Amino acid sequence: MYTLNLHDLTIERFLAEFWQKKPLLIKQGFADFADPISPDELAGLAGEEEIESRIVSNAGGDWQLETGPFDDFSSFGEQNWTLLVQAVDHWHPESAALIEPFRFIPNWRIDDLMISFSTPGGGVGPHLDQYDVFIIQGMGKRHWRVGMPDKSLKQHCPHPRLLQVSPFTDCIDVITEPGDILYIPPGCPHDGISVDASLSYSVGFRAPAQKDLVTGLADFLIENEISGDRFTDPDRSATTAVGEISAKDLGKVKNLLQQMIDEPELLARYFGSYITHAKHELDATEPDPHYQADEIAEYLEEGSVLARLGGLRCCYIQPSPNDDILLFINGNTINLPATELSTVKQLCEQVQLDQATAASFADNPAKLQLLTMLINLGYWYFTE
Repeated sequence: MYTLNLHDLTIERFLAEFWQKKPLLIKQGFADFADPISPDELAGLAGEEEIESRIVSNAGGDWQLETGPFDDFSSFGEQNWTLLVQAVDHWHPESAALIEPFRFIPNWRIDDLMISFSTPGGGVGPHLDQYDVFIIQGMGKRHWRVGMPDKSLKQHCPHPRLLQVSPFTDCIDVITEPGDILYIPPGCPHDGISVDASLSYSVGFRAPAQKDLVTGLADFLIENEISGDRFTDPDRSATTAVGEISAKDLGKVKNLLQQMIDEPELLARYFGSYITHAKHELDATEPDPHYQADEIAEYLEEGSVLARLGGLRCCYIQPSPNDDILLFINGNTINLPATELSTVKQLCEQVQLDQATAASFADNPAKLQLLTMLINLGYWYFTE
């Protein structure tokens, strides 16, 4: 397990002074850092069809981008290229552990772990991200420059699928070493160039745009056959401007839309389902045949340990302490009574259910049925 060391900062001070405000270099944020994955292992993941990967290269100012899977890297040479593999936490449990120290931010805001391997001179060029990211330096060294948000910066595409930003003034200029961590808020320009062969680990955060939220809501309404109320105008008066959409009519349309999202249960069910859907493919395998509850109980009573699938999104909503709980797991909604809050927290907060916790599920028929369902979906699995 990795332990985050903020030195003279507390988490509260970090959130108050830096989160979404300004970048921060945390020297030796992970002391005595050991890479959880090797470059060869990362290359192996990049060869898998279901795993998103890309290579960005820059030979003499000629930027190129290729998407995986990759089975041969020899054509890229010895320098000036970077391999980036997305959502490694879905596929590599040892790497997924890097996300855990950052769970002072709620689960729904955490996106995934991207890992990059760079040859000397490799990088993706100066660019902006619209989300928060912690970048952990693994093996090797990388030269980072980070600036503050600047509306005068211009974005351009040196390659049709590569968006970069014009030269910027830096407030951080550093060579990161293993265990160093850079925090970069949204909109801060940054550029990292590998000094030697290096690994970097990026813990990214979700920041849904209004467009995505509206699109997600529309999909939810269609999937659940929710039409809502219709437009009405019993107070309509005659008009002489038949082509006009009046301000009064627009106000009614606005109110009609707002009424829908002002419905607390609908909003909760929509957003919980939407935000827990995995953006990248999960390494979920349903057991065949499915387990029966009594089989699960027997395994748990024998001391078996359960682990949560890498990248699985688990969140819950409980409007007030006495209300039922909505548990959301990978877009699925499960209703549970208020008395099961401790169960819900265990499922959302623990990547492993130790023997004592797992055994407690076996003693409760309702909890055992829930766990059996989750195991048969491939969301939890036996590790031993």
